[in-house]
Amino acid sequence: MGLYASFIEPTLVSFACSLAPIRRERAKIVPEAAGVVLEIGFGSGHNAPFYDPKKVNRLIALEPSAAMRARARRRVEALPAPFEWIDLKAEEIPLDTGSVDTVVTTFTLCTIPDAPRALAGMRRVLKPAGKLLFLEHGAAPDAAVRRFQDRLDPLWGKLAGGCHLNRDPLALIGAAGFTVARAEQRYAKGAPRFAGFLSSGVAIA
Repeated sequence: MGLYASFIEPTLVSFACSLAPIRRERAKIVPEAAGVVLEIGFGSGHNAPFYDPKKVNRLIALEPSAAMRARARRRVEALPAPFEWIDLKAEEIPLDTGSVDTVVTTFTLCTIPDAPRALAGMRRVLKPAGKLLFLEHGAAPDAAVRRFQDRLDPLWGKLAGGCHLNRDPLALIGAAGFTVARAEQRYAKGAPRFAGFLSSGVAIA
């Protein structure tokens, strides 16, 4: 890995994911996680402060980037629940079928190379009626913004760890066989519109 991928990119991504508008959105969805929780794309641990210790029995964090895992160390040390890392890609979840109560994915589906395969794995490891909590950015409904996303996407992906601006997270989740029980879509306050159209909610396996 080069200097950019090893140091600069993780710093930029971690900073962007820590901005106040994004923290406010995390605070709305992450506390719903309960039981055995699998977070896909744990990154540098920005969700960690929002887990409810009264609800979470165990937190499993899938994160293939060593640089991000290192950045998450202090946040992980503060977690009250048992914690473990999975050093694999999202398409390679090694857990048993039906072994997880809640899957959490925040600003992650945009970066996974094979998102449909990853979502199929998430659904497989969830218990019957288990929950997928999601908070993702993606394709905007406004034509002008969408055109700009499409033009910018190839360059953006190279600078932002493979992130795609123009994916439709709700469509991906539905196509994977989940039932979307609750969803909200809106532009994040204070975020640029091309990167700030959010979809959040709960889907049932």
